[in-house]
Amino acid sequence: MTVPYDNSAPVIYDLVLRSRRTVLPDGMRPAAVAITGERIARIGDYDEPLPARRTEDLRDLALLPGLVDTHVHVNEPGRTHWEGFATATRAAAAGGVTTIVDMPLNSLPPTVDTAALAAKRAAAQGKTWVDTGFWGGAVPDNDADLEDLHDAGVFGFKCFTAPSGVDEFPPLDNAGLHRACATVAALDGLLIVHAEDPAHLHDHDSAPDFATFLATRPAEAETSAIREVIAAAKTTGARVHLLHLAAAEALGEIHNARLDGVQITAETCPHYLTFAAERIPDGATAYKCCPPLRGEANRDALWTGLIDGRIDIVVSDHSPSPPDLKTADFATAWGGIASIQLGLPVTWTEARRRGRTLNDIARWMSTGPADLVGLHRKGRIAAGADADLVAFDPDREWTVHAENLLHRHPVTPYDRQTLTGKVVSTWLRGDRIDTDAAPRGRQLRRSPR
Repeated sequence: MTVPYDNSAPVIYDLVLRSRRTVLPDGMRPAAVAITGERIARIGDYDEPLPARRTEDLRDLALLPGLVDTHVHVNEPGRTHWEGFATATRAAAAGGVTTIVDMPLNSLPPTVDTAALAAKRAAAQGKTWVDTGFWGGAVPDNDADLEDLHDAGVFGFKCFTAPSGVDEFPPLDNAGLHRACATVAALDGLLIVHAEDPAHLHDHDSAPDFATFLATRPAEAETSAIREVIAAAKTTGARVHLLHLAAAEALGEIHNARLDGVQITAETCPHYLTFAAERIPDGATAYKCCPPLRGEANRDALWTGLIDGRIDIVVSDHSPSPPDLKTADFATAWGGIASIQLGLPVTWTEARRRGRTLNDIARWMSTGPADLVGLHRKGRIAAGADADLVAFDPDREWTVHAENLLHRHPVTPYDRQTLTGKVVSTWLRGDRIDTDAAPRGRQLRRSPR
């Protein structure tokens, strides 16, 4: 006998999370987020009765979409002693990051062909606490590999216009940049660019002071390279993205390029929005990164560009190294900042001081990065989206102790900094992440645009 379907039977959700400060695409309000399986099934009113197997009332804790960090250097395989998938993604989860996209360099081999991508995926298998995707690399003489990498599901291609810091990932000259843009345009792909012009970079002798290092990488190095990226994108029709923008004087170039029809986006990082060159102590190479931190006026101008939309997103550029590579000499120390666990409270601390809201944070650090790489089920609290969520106490003050962070080495310029805002819990696809349990992150592939 066939039993007729009873559409009057009540829906029982797997989990309902209630928060008086739920950060939704249309603003923050009291709401109940109902989850079935791995997806958000419904957004209801805060007090709405929603039958569920589990219910949790976060009360005044904010409920944000999980952060999407599209700029992470994991370094495994090959330099796992710098950082690996297990340590990087545990730190990410503890910081409210539920999706990362891993950069193609600093691992051995670099992700410049499909064999290297397979090695990367094998190294990550079973080790990730958050969902993980991969960038490919565009280097001299691998034009023929880009289509295969694209078909294999990378989210785009990273290139440098200046030396990368590792010999196995060389930069593109101007002709190579234009060729890469043409190839990427034909694939309807995305080229992401570390834009510094080597003609404006200078070596310097051993020096403990930051000012000497800063003078070797002036703002003109960025703006000059960005002009060339814009020219290549305009000529070829490629979609391009500027990584870790540090020089605010380039904002005008970006704005004008968009008015001219160039498909160009830009990111900056929490450290550029927080630190200022004038306040970096001698020998404090935990602050060294490339492009470098610039002055206070530049930092404020970056905030202006972020608020008015010329800068699209904020991501970590988590680039750790062993402590012995962070010598007290700015000439020789590794240039990278470790911060993946701290990006949310660091950015919120400064954003709140400037009168911004948690909706801004979600747009800059969740929805925007997800949309950049086409992960439209990530980075938003909406029906049909993955139930990647963060309970965040936006009012709690706390002090960073580097030795308590979960990335591999306790080196970060945020050590002993007092921040406002603390991650309380993180959910990945409907389940609370327990970093003491087995990881359940998945590997992601690019979907058709």
